[in-house]
Amino acid sequence: MRKLLLTAIVILISFCSANAQKKQPLTESSVVKDTLGAVVPYNIWSGLLITGRYKIKADEKDNTGFIIYRLSDEEYEKALGTMPKPPESKFFRTGSSFSHFKTTDINGNKINTKSMAGKIIVLNFWFINCPPCRMEMPELSKLSDTYRSDSSIVFLAIALDKKDDLEQFLNGSHFGYTIIDNGRFITDQYRINSYPTNVIVDQKGKVYFHSSGLSISTVHWLKKSIEELKNSAEKKDATAKSE
Repeated sequence: MRKLLLTAIVILISFCSANAQKKQPLTESSVVKDTLGAVVPYNIWSGLLITGRYKIKADEKDNTGFIIYRLSDEEYEKALGTMPKPPESKFFRTGSSFSHFKTTDINGNKINTKSMAGKIIVLNFWFINCPPCRMEMPELSKLSDTYRSDSSIVFLAIALDKKDDLEQFLNGSHFGYTIIDNGRFITDQYRINSYPTNVIVDQKGKVYFHSSGLSISTVHWLKKSIEELKNSAEKKDATAKSE
């Protein structure tokens, strides 16, 4: 799992900075410093990269080191527009009908995706001992918070873990999705074996977006997809009212 995570981070860095080309490859043990010269631990700099707000470049004063730096808001917005769409997952097909499920969330509330027709459903499949899953959670949470007051969008996080383990893991932290515990029967339904997997189902119950694995562009494309679906629905409503 650690090897897979490091591979994902290296891929992220290839998108983040074309300037980080060095004789010494970037590894988990590489020396990465901030702009003030303080060494940044791997678990910190790898987490910063997934936000999309940071890049890594070669340290000109140290032939084996790297420097992580924060993008300005203008640079960040510009970078978002150039981010490639993450690879599609192997478990869903764009435009196909979504296979619905019934369950309860971690608080015992009933969940039936079939009854959510007319809404945009955003799904995250994950588990606690999945480093890439944990790394993208803060940005996913920010995304869900953006639409907190929008009842036309539902955010569901299907975890493989038991309720007690999830409650202990999430204690004191914020994850804005509705949490579904013991979700392996749901992941088995879609034959998901790669995590995290993110899916968006449109208002008509069709798969609109899906991807698996860690990617710096996932959250950007999730938001982009949500906005596309919202704008399409608003145009249809406006057309219907004018007729």
